[in-house]
Amino acid sequence: MRVVMFGYQTWGHRTLEALLERHEVVLVVTHPPGEGAYEKVWGDSVADLAAAHDVPVLLRERPDDEELLARLKEADADVIVATNWRTWIPASVFDLPRLGTLNVHDSLLPKYAGFSPLIWALINGEKEVGVTAHMMDAELDAGDIVLQRAVPVGDRDTSADLFHKTLALFGPITLDALDLIATGRTDWTKQDRSQASFFHKRADRDCHIDWTWSAEELDRLVRAQYDPYPNAYCHHNGKRLRIVKASVSQGVYGGTPGRIFIREGDGVVIVAGAEARRGRSRGLLVERVRTEDGVELAAADHFTRMGGYLT
Repeated sequence: MRVVMFGYQTWGHRTLEALLERHEVVLVVTHPPGEGAYEKVWGDSVADLAAAHDVPVLLRERPDDEELLARLKEADADVIVATNWRTWIPASVFDLPRLGTLNVHDSLLPKYAGFSPLIWALINGEKEVGVTAHMMDAELDAGDIVLQRAVPVGDRDTSADLFHKTLALFGPITLDALDLIATGRTDWTKQDRSQASFFHKRADRDCHIDWTWSAEELDRLVRAQYDPYPNAYCHHNGKRLRIVKASVSQGVYGGTPGRIFIREGDGVVIVAGAEARRGRSRGLLVERVRTEDGVELAAADHFTRMGGYLT
């Protein structure tokens, strides 16, 4: 098939690699390199890969100008494939190819439409994550599902672990979905919109620890924001402190959330949970931290005295 690719970062790069092996890629549209913290993570260049294979490349923040539309018409593609495209694609674009536009999204739609689905899913304690290949329509990430594949979330997985698990699905699911589309089928699975959820981009505030969350939730937040993502953080003595590694304490500790309480094993327990005052909650066992100047330390070496609060 003649394919136009809309894609960005490593997700788009991996998808384009697969398309180049089996299909005629006639045009690639990608975003200019971004300055956001999350755009610098997994930043393999779609533009460089396309150029290396002599595929024309257009750089766009939004795909809504007349020049782009003219180039798409000239490309005369059978299908558009979109992967990790960050802005709205209008109907004048996604309806242009005779077979429509296939979007490949790293969540099990209809849940976790939008941005940073793996991070949000890990924070929320989902037992599995995955990738959905669906036909694009006027509502973002809401089109009929062609294929969907899932992988389990391990007990100690980080978002980086989930990234690698799901990235491996992108090429195969794209090619398999295109094979199905090529047969002329259109009887795809409707999304159950009653189960839909749509998430915003993550920002600095979303990494700021709220000690009224339970230790289990905070453990997942720390793993969700593990390197290379911006780490979960709090403040100690007025300075930002990143929590690099943590787990749920063995003991139950009562008191005020955020209290630097007691050593347990190789870590330091911070009181956590909205019900901590009742003495029914486990704490967050902080094991490694990173200071404002980038120095990483064992928590026991940073918290040389117990007492005081993380805010």
